[in-house]
Amino acid sequence: MVANSSTLRIGIYGLEEHAFPGNRGCALWPVGYSAAVTAAGAMPVMLRDKIGRHSWADVLGELHGIVWAGKPHENGYATPEEERLCQWCRKNSFPLLAVDHAMHGLNTTFGGTIHVDLARERPEALQHRHPPEHGLRHAINIVPGTRLANIYGEGELAVNSEHRRGVARVANGFQIGATALDGIVEAIESQSAAWFAMAVQWRPASTSASGLDIQLFRGLVQAAESRVGARRKKSRIACTSAA
Repeated sequence: MVANSSTLRIGIYGLEEHAFPGNRGCALWPVGYSAAVTAAGAMPVMLRDKIGRHSWADVLGELHGIVWAGKPHENGYATPEEERLCQWCRKNSFPLLAVDHAMHGLNTTFGGTIHVDLARERPEALQHRHPPEHGLRHAINIVPGTRLANIYGEGELAVNSEHRRGVARVANGFQIGATALDGIVEAIESQSAAWFAMAVQWRPASTSASGLDIQLFRGLVQAAESRVGARRKKSRIACTSAA
């Protein structure tokens, strides 16, 4: 291990998950991103909804990774502030886990497109949204050889995915990590080995999350550990060369 994960600080940007009455798929840890990050071995840091005049370098300078819990926007695209977050993370190889609406924002930031209304644009698709039922679950297929496969394992998995919008064309530099059985994209990830950037359509810290979903947060924490170790090694080499 290159760093003590308990010293790692993971930012949480966006809406926190809250419990609702009824059954829950997993009771291994409390509901919410803060609880999931803690269970994964890192320290959660809640970020303000808007960073104002601060730069992302200022906001994330003392952190080691970020969970972006996206908000629904009218057109499904990222706001300028969210776009700057994505660009800064890519430029600095900063570990990023984007959830639900944030997957659409990440995808469109780098040139991808979205289906604004799956029921209308893909009428042959399975039911991906059912408002009366919290935590609608359906099966997905994880693409072999992806980071997501390293996290969950290959094959079929049931997730709590409910959404009206969806990824249409995948962004430049990204690849599909999982699809629903009807072909709708359920996860994307960066193709760069140097940048852990993963986005999932489901909600891995909600009331209806499964016990396996903690693996996503562990993957983020491990990526943060690796980045810290690589930067320390680079710093030591630079100091040795300057001596």
